[in-house]
Amino acid sequence: MIVHAYAKINLTLDILGKRQDGYHDLVMVMQSVGLHDSVSVKLNDDTHINLKSSSALLVDNESNTAYKAAKNFFEFSGISDKGVDIEIEKNIPMEAGMAGGSADAAAVIVALNHLCGTNYTDSQLWKIGEKVGADVPFCITGGTMLAQGKGEILSQLPQLSDFTYAPVILLCKPDIGVSTGKAYSAVDSCDPSLLKRPDTASMRLALSEQDVSGVASNLGNVFEQVLRIEECECIKKIMLEGGAIGSCMTGSGTTVFGIFDSETLAKQAAFTLSRSYQSTFVTEAVGCGCKIISDKAFSAE
Repeated sequence: MIVHAYAKINLTLDILGKRQDGYHDLVMVMQSVGLHDSVSVKLNDDTHINLKSSSALLVDNESNTAYKAAKNFFEFSGISDKGVDIEIEKNIPMEAGMAGGSADAAAVIVALNHLCGTNYTDSQLWKIGEKVGADVPFCITGGTMLAQGKGEILSQLPQLSDFTYAPVILLCKPDIGVSTGKAYSAVDSCDPSLLKRPDTASMRLALSEQDVSGVASNLGNVFEQVLRIEECECIKKIMLEGGAIGSCMTGSGTTVFGIFDSETLAKQAAFTLSRSYQSTFVTEAVGCGCKIISDKAFSAE
């Protein structure tokens, strides 16, 4: 079975504080986008979890999120006589704030739910995913959702992909990356009174009214304010000067996205950015986190 595992962006991201368990309380409006990895999942009878990837940068051992996802699925379901062969074709950049690893884990969980005939509900799949990573539950369902807690408390919102005039989304990641731990440490050490909080209520209203301009004008990410990454600010400026009606960094960085109401302008801005940044993509909002596209596997080179 082949599953498309879609990247995510944060339309809003607010950090309320650090929890006793070491995680942070968050309020986010999350959005799946068309950029995706392809994950091939095939059951085997040797009870082993075997992992391969098209990217030399991706570890293929027990520390990989896709491996953890399979292990947690089998433990949750009580299946002990099966293993799985996983192959990942990577397209989502790493350390990009787009949940590439979480998306791969979600794809494995969704595929195994079908292949094993367990027919778990989304909420059951979220419990499996939550043990792998905070973004995995969102990546299982995807679309446009409000995420709270450490990211595992999810509520459906009006879907950006269903807008009559859905926006074009431009993604651009500079060569640098930021570790999630470093990003949260920077937030913890700053004065919270100096942060401009994203207006989640206004974002939700804009989504309910299919107001693309309202969505674009209410983008916000506290990580962007705290980290102040020069290259990200440069990319954002190019997008806005190129016709984006809104632009923001996603997650803990370093990908910047722009919302355009013109595909032509988005492609022109992408051309400008691609001369300096290889990881530049023109895409769109999608209404799911994972999509099963084939029951035939491929081989990652």
